[in-house]
Amino acid sequence: MTADAGGLPPHELTRLERAIDRAANRVLEGAPARGVRAVLVECSVFLLKQAWACIFGALLLVVLVAARLWYPDDAILARNDALTIAAVVIQILLLVFKLETGRELWVILLFHVTGTVMELFKTDVGSWAYEGDGILRIGAVPLFSGFMYAAVGSYMVRVYRLHDLRFARYPSRLVTTVIAALIYVNFFSHHFIVDLRWVLLAAVLVVWWRTTMHFRVYRVTLRAPLLLVFFGVATFIWFAENIATWAGAWLYPHQEAGWELVSPQKLIAWFLLMIISVVMVTWVYPPRAPSEGPGPGPGLGPDAAPVPGSRS
Repeated sequence: MTADAGGLPPHELTRLERAIDRAANRVLEGAPARGVRAVLVECSVFLLKQAWACIFGALLLVVLVAARLWYPDDAILARNDALTIAAVVIQILLLVFKLETGRELWVILLFHVTGTVMELFKTDVGSWAYEGDGILRIGAVPLFSGFMYAAVGSYMVRVYRLHDLRFARYPSRLVTTVIAALIYVNFFSHHFIVDLRWVLLAAVLVVWWRTTMHFRVYRVTLRAPLLLVFFGVATFIWFAENIATWAGAWLYPHQEAGWELVSPQKLIAWFLLMIISVVMVTWVYPPRAPSEGPGPGPGLGPDAAPVPGSRS
């Protein structure tokens, strides 16, 4: 399915991103279009775009690790409250310095609310637990926890813009929304009735099996099976989760006697959460097909027109 005719305006960069983009293009304008150096340029730009897309989550992870290593035990302000305040400050700075758009903020808030509701339920049934200190909390859930879901939302909407994502054979948004809703419900319902995660996983494989994601780097536009991309991002989040639990952000039951690696089975949960995340973003940025044209230039690209040698 392609973008609606009356969908969102072009994927605009923020003011600061446009300035960075102009500077980057001046540096890269003499880069060769072929050969080893061209490959190194594309790889470097890809990593830079990914790092920029992860800025919210990366800053939040740095704060979590710093609090784990250096936050004093006898501080007047509880550690969880300090983490919540730091997360709010990061979000404000991203908006003040034009690193996020207003449209992206709404998506991030939706991730925040969706995640917090899940946190309230999961901590109540004992799936994981937070330290009990602090007053900036709802029940057993410190408010900074919602920002960890918001970090996922921030990454999703940023990477959509920065890579000018296009999708070949993207399924109906109605169908994907139904699947995402069932996945979200199953995160709650499997505690009381049969766990349908494997059925839902099969549904995801069937619906998205043929979908290919096209993403622009610098000169080239590459493509990859969307399911493989989902799994790759889920794996990255799993690694970040291990760092966060080591930092004491939260603990699973098997980690209470001492930190241990998060079970690799959590990759399935993160993979399914990726489906929910992607579907929410598609209702803000409708999926666009590669045939819809080169687009307005998503940034860190030499121009908005197709470049000879690009492949998709």
